[in-house]
Amino acid sequence: MGFGCNAAGVVGCRIIDSPRERLIAILTNSFVPCNGRFPTLITLITLFFVGTAGGLWQGLASALLLTGTLVLGVAMTFVVSRLLSNTLLKGVPSAYALELPPYRRPQVGQVLVRSVLDRTLFVLGRAAAVAAPAGLVIWLCANVTVGGTSLLDWCTGFLDPFGRLIGLDGTILMAFLLGFPANEIVIPIILMSYLSTGTIQDAGNLEALRELLVANGWTWLTALCTMLFSLFHWPCSTTCLTIARETRSVKWTLLSVAIPAGLGIGLCFLTASAARLLGLA
Repeated sequence: MGFGCNAAGVVGCRIIDSPRERLIAILTNSFVPCNGRFPTLITLITLFFVGTAGGLWQGLASALLLTGTLVLGVAMTFVVSRLLSNTLLKGVPSAYALELPPYRRPQVGQVLVRSVLDRTLFVLGRAAAVAAPAGLVIWLCANVTVGGTSLLDWCTGFLDPFGRLIGLDGTILMAFLLGFPANEIVIPIILMSYLSTGTIQDAGNLEALRELLVANGWTWLTALCTMLFSLFHWPCSTTCLTIARETRSVKWTLLSVAIPAGLGIGLCFLTASAARLLGLA
């Protein structure tokens, strides 16, 4: 379920009987990319690794690279789950039993009502509760100036040294921070910052987007580290709020943010350092 929406995946963990294993599943759910992160991954693969010309081979290469990215996320889910099971959440694994209930004729009306009320509106309500104030913060950062420089530029300048250390830059890091309400807006925020427009907008086409990114110092290494950080970083606001409601614990909510963020920063640093040592960047 996390491939569609990590918040829905967290809610789906209710079916796990063991509290220990339910927590492990919740803490690692965001390691698989949701629909909000797929556009970023596909766009960067197309721009920097397979090209925008299209065609059979380009499409096949893009599919293989995206599949490899998904496999990496799933693999890290297993690795971190094992580590949590042996450290913070030690315990005896529960037995897996598949019980087939008696067949009953589906009640379409009841299924639709429960799906809409218990799932869709439940998650959308939490998303709206965070998205509205977050949108205001993004607008203020882009349009309020201090000393003739926008708050967004001040923040990106402050984050730039650390961002470049891990293969990104300050603008990319700030975009992920401001993209906390929804992963879909990370690339638009990057464009807003590079273009200094003060509003989120579309690049128009892939070629124009690539030219803009390259003009601002992007290389294949920047794209690769951005993909890694997109795959492994803090969950979106809706997912964090859902984790807080499901676990009723500030500790586990903060840990669900720290684990993927720490992993993403570490992987980006190792990737960037290896590329620089080998003279590839």
